[in-house]
Amino acid sequence: MSKKAFLTVIIFMMLVVPASAVKHPKNVIFLIGDGMGLAQTTAGMVKNREPLTLELFKHIGLVKTHSASHFTTDSGAGGTALATGVKTKNGMIGMNPDSVAVQSILHLSDNKGLATGIVAACALTHATPASYVAHQVNRNRYEAIAADYLNVDIDVVIGGGKKYFSNRTSDERDLIKELKNKKYQVVETMTELEKTRKAKVAGLLFEDHPPAMPERGDFLPRATTKAIQLLATNRKGFFLMVEGSQIDWAGHDNDTERIAAEVIDFDKAVKAALDFAREDGNTLVIVTADHETGAMSLLDGNLGTGELKAAYSSGGHSGILVPVYAYGPGADEFTGFLDNTCFKGKIARLLHLNDK
Repeated sequence: MSKKAFLTVIIFMMLVVPASAVKHPKNVIFLIGDGMGLAQTTAGMVKNREPLTLELFKHIGLVKTHSASHFTTDSGAGGTALATGVKTKNGMIGMNPDSVAVQSILHLSDNKGLATGIVAACALTHATPASYVAHQVNRNRYEAIAADYLNVDIDVVIGGGKKYFSNRTSDERDLIKELKNKKYQVVETMTELEKTRKAKVAGLLFEDHPPAMPERGDFLPRATTKAIQLLATNRKGFFLMVEGSQIDWAGHDNDTERIAAEVIDFDKAVKAALDFAREDGNTLVIVTADHETGAMSLLDGNLGTGELKAAYSSGGHSGILVPVYAYGPGADEFTGFLDNTCFKGKIARLLHLNDK
């Protein structure tokens, strides 16, 4: 090939390769629909009776979810794989199978000066959010997990689980006082949260878990919007994890109406992230799940009325592949068949977190 022909090919490739393949994001918003497989997503689409925000994503893949100990993962091992890139045993949090603590993408982001945040529609001590901050052999050690939040310099945390920070039975520590001593503004209502302009905020808005939909209202999208607003003030960028926690719980109950309502609520949080990313132009949005719950299948439905007939093979999790959706710089990294351990490494590379 002549030099002129070679240069022509290079120029052509530069023109046709999408921006997502050649750019690195400044920010990453990672949204996890706990228990959200393709059937759950479809249920949300049917019940919503108009397109979900998820339908706007063009980069889509499928994720394997097995843990180190089981074909069917739990949320502890599933969350740990997503957060740390390491498969572990069911029930463990932020540790490898030999009970050695492993660093999450949130830890790595913080170490490099990025702002970090967690928003969850559950107690902050629950398995998925805990996977990003804690190191525990048992996911049910909620008070120990709450104490782990004091060991990482996370900027924004919003969710439930206040009682594990204040009304502790394992010791006499007042973690809320300790958070304030670390210069956090601790708020306990959505009104207080939305008024704050302080970069370091702990929003402990519920004693334990937030209620299910529709009682929870618009907590998740509003909290997501506020977290993005606060984190975006960091010039170096940010990493935010948002969990739609209760899709999973509705799946355990085989409750089709609740599954759809939770997916629709989660999709509103996705919209908040996507709206920011589109305006910002330098933010990667990733949406996936830690596992599927209920082995849900859809037997019949009506797209006009939103009626839906579903069946379930389980009241627990399944080993079914889950979807991943991505938008923004680097989105093409998240297509095809992926393992749940790939996310930390890909995000770290895209954000240059491994650079010296």
